[in-house]
This record gives sequence, C-alpha cells and structure tokens, in this order.
Amino acid sequence: MTADTAEVRPGEELADLPASRDAGLIFIGRIETPWTLRAECPRGGDAEHGPDCRVILDPRWQAALNGLAAGDGLQLLYWMDRARRDLVLQSPRNDGQTLGTFAIRSPCRPNPIASSVVRLIALEGPCLVVRGLDCVSGTPLLDIKPHRLKAA
Repeated sequence: MTADTAEVRPGEELADLPASRDAGLIFIGRIETPWTLRAECPRGGDAEHGPDCRVILDPRWQAALNGLAAGDGLQLLYWMDRARRDLVLQSPRNDGQTLGTFAIRSPCRPNPIASSVVRLIALEGPCLVVRGLDCVSGTPLLDIKPHRLKAA
C-alpha cells in the first residue's frame, strides 16, 4: 500500500497537495530497524532499553562522524517516505477522536520529517548502532545532530 492509497479513517480529512515542491533534500543514509510495517513500530523509541538499530551512512559522509563516541546522545532526523502527506484531520488511534495533524506526532504530515533522540552504542565505520528509534526499516536518513541525554 502506498501513501496515496492508504486507508482514510472515519473523521479524517484530506487536503489537495501543491503541484510543485519547494526544497531538495539529500538522503545521507538509511535506517535499519526490526520493524517492517508501521503498525509494528513503537510509539516513541527507548534510548536506554530499546532494540539495537543500525544507521547505515553513505560512506561519503563517514568523516562527518569524527568526534562521536559510544554513549553519546544523538538526534536523528529522517524522512517517513511511506507516510501520507495530505491528511489535515486524523484519528491516529482509530478511536473516533479526530485531531489536527499539527496537534499530534503522527507520521502523516505535509513534510514527513521525524526526529528521534537515540543513544549511540557503537560506531562501525559508516554504520552507527543506536537505541531509541521507532521507524520502519529502510527509512531514509536526513541528518544527525548531537543531543545531550538526560542523566539516568
């Protein structure tokens, strides 16, 4: 099922998308997680106890990892490429409650950019082993930023 053919739940409303796009993005890698379907993904990742996931960086960006070390907190920005982009009202839990897209953290949004705070477990060349993700395996990576984790 693609984003354009995904089910619209009762109470949800669609918007017409513009014909042109405003920005060009560069995917710097891909994310590998245990989840192949959106329904399998947790609601929010767990940087302390979540499963190990892999961030496979395009090798041209490997030097940009200089200065990172196991234990660091990172903010990963990624593109939810399988999400609808035309929902303005949503019922994310399919419980009859409808909310505006900008009032919830649903992956269905005009620009499906997501952010997760993760803990870096290990660096293996251009691959980062992290904990704290909540996205489908194969998700394109947009950026990596340092993030101070709260003390446990």
